[in-house]
Order: sequence, then structure tokens, then C-alpha cells
Amino acid sequence: MKAPAQTATLVRFEISPRSIAWILATIVGVWLFLQLRAVVLLLVVALVLAGTFNPLVEWMERRGIKRLYALTLLFVALLLATSLLIFLTVPPFLEQLTQIVRDAPHHREQLIALLQQRDFTAPLARALQHAGLEQTFTRIENSLVGYTPEALTALGWAVTTLFLSFYRLADGKRMQGALYAVVPRDYHMRLARILQNLEAIVGGYMRGQLITSVAIGVFTYLLLVICGVPNALSLALFAAVVDVIPFVGGLLATAPAVLSALSRGLPTGIVVLVLLFIYQEVENRVLVPKVYGSVLRLAPATVVLALLAGGILLGVIGALLALPIAAGLQMMVQELRVEMPGDNSDDRVADARDAKTEATYERMSAGATAPEAGQIARNLAQENRTADAVDAVGLTAD
Repeated sequence: MKAPAQTATLVRFEISPRSIAWILATIVGVWLFLQLRAVVLLLVVALVLAGTFNPLVEWMERRGIKRLYALTLLFVALLLATSLLIFLTVPPFLEQLTQIVRDAPHHREQLIALLQQRDFTAPLARALQHAGLEQTFTRIENSLVGYTPEALTALGWAVTTLFLSFYRLADGKRMQGALYAVVPRDYHMRLARILQNLEAIVGGYMRGQLITSVAIGVFTYLLLVICGVPNALSLALFAAVVDVIPFVGGLLATAPAVLSALSRGLPTGIVVLVLLFIYQEVENRVLVPKVYGSVLRLAPATVVLALLAGGILLGVIGALLALPIAAGLQMMVQELRVEMPGDNSDDRVADARDAKTEATYERMSAGATAPEAGQIARNLAQENRTADAVDAVGLTAD
């Protein structure tokens, strides 16, 4: 009996020209990003600064000040504040920081002698004694004494970023009109909500960073001055700067302050350590939720993953920008109604409100140019945001 003949199965994969074009465009886009990542980072930081300053500029506009004059006032105020801050802090900061490095071997010997007084801390004293820190202290001191080309390059990048942000603020309406001209009218309201929420996220995040940095700087300075710790100004400025780094900023701010406080004795070092720990707990549990809670709305796991991704891709700057970028992406997924595979929720109230708003926008923007239509969409989005805030306040009061 013959076995039935088996027919060969032919599998054909067909890729449309459009899919090939998307693949090639993605490859080219990734390559361009890798080649121009410094420029992309500069543009992102400039947009962050523009989003931070734009509410202040619009506040001055609502009070009758023309936008150009408002930008001029803001630029002059920032220039004066920055110059005054540099003049008052940088010279003593560099002097005190250099003095800390010079005194570090002496403090090290004091710490070794203190650790050798107890049997259970003697191994730590021996490890510290053979750590070979003299060469490290010498290298740090040599780096602090002179100015380096990297510092001048960073200053140039900072100035360029600042001017780009001011250009974005000065020419914002025309850029907004160009953006609304590219996007189809059916998506104008979603675009208006996205831009408005991005501005709120970026501005709230930057203002929160400023508040927390100033708070820990002032607290550290007062604490060290009261305890009689030397180099209080440089240590407080260092704490204010590194506090912007998520998670590890508090540890980086505490370590040099405690080490410097040990020169005044072990009790002083313990007092500084305990009080800084208490402050960081208050900041993390009270201040940070108040400042960022209603702005970022990120889950703890999302925060960790965003920080890791940002740090790996762009270093410290990437870690600083990771949270607002993650919050912005999460918000855009919600606004664009992107359906997740496991999410079957249906917010009918929000959908009905959005449909009503879009119908109102279509009626009001009929025959309008792209910049005019964009302004109408922004006004409607602002009205909805104000109504949501009023409803939230009412629910909280109830």
C-alpha cells in the first residue's frame, strides 16, 4: 500500500514598500540620534527651561507687559541673580573646597586614631591607613586649583542652551502655529492637552528641584554653622547641587558633611549624621510628595526603570531628565488613548467630555488659520484643566 503523497508547503513573506521605508527610517533615526545625541540633549534641556520659564512670561503678559519686554526682564533678572550668586559663592566655595582637600590627610589621621581606640573598629582603621589616599588627595587638589577646558566647554553649552530656550519663548507662537499646521485638525485638541500637560510636568519638576535643592542647602548650612563645622558654605552648596540627583543625591550630600564634622569630634559627627538623615526622611516623605506628587504621577517601579535607563543612556543628565520624560510619555499614552493589551477600562465621562470639547473646537476653528486654531485649542484645553482643578478641590473638600 502506497503512502499518500505529501504536498510541499510554500511559505511566502511579503513586506510592503511602506514597511521597508519605516524600517529604514527607524535605522536612520537611531543612527542620527547616536551621532547627534549631544545636540538632542541640548535641545531637550532648552525645551525644559522654556517650559519652566513660560508660565512666568505668560503671567507677566496677563498683567499688560509685552512678551518681548517680559523676556528682557526675565533675562536681566536671571543674569543679575546668576552673577550675584557666582560672585558671592564661587570664590569662597573654591577656597573652602581646596582647604578641605588640603586638610583631608589631617582629618584622615584623626579618624584613624579615633577608630583605633576600639577593638571592633580597629580593622577599619587599618584599612583606612593602607588605602593610599595621598595620591588621590593630590590629584583632587591639582584639579581644583586650575581651570580646565572641560569647564569652559560646559559653560559654552550652558549659554547656548539658555539662548535656545529664550528663542523658543520669544518665537513660541510661530513655532506653535507651525506645529498645528503639520498635525491634522482632528488631533488639535489632543495636541493642545499634551503640550499643556508637558509644560505643567516640566515646569513643576524644575520648580520642585529648585525648592528641594534650596531647602537642603539652607538646612545644611545652618546645621554646620551651628555645630561649628568648618567650610560650611562649600558643603552646603555641594549638598544643594547633588540633591538634584535622584536616590544617591542625599548620600552624596551627607558623606562630606559628616566627614568634615568629625574634625570637631565624634559627637558632632553623629549629630550632623542624625539630623541630615532626619531631614532627608522629611524631604522624601513630606516635601517631595507635596512638590512632585500631583505633577509626575509615576509608580515606584517606573521611577527606578526610568532612572536606570536615563543614567545608562546619558549619564547624570539622563538621570535628571528621566523622570519628566517618563511622566511625559505616560501622559501622552493616556491622552492618545493608546490601548494596552491587558487594559479594558473605559472612562466614558472623560470620553464624553473630550468629544464635546472637540465638537466645540471644530465649530470655533472653522475657517481659522493654523496659529489661530492652535490658540483656540489651547484656550479650550486650559478651560478643561481649570474645571478639572475645581472638581478636584470640591472632591477634596467633601
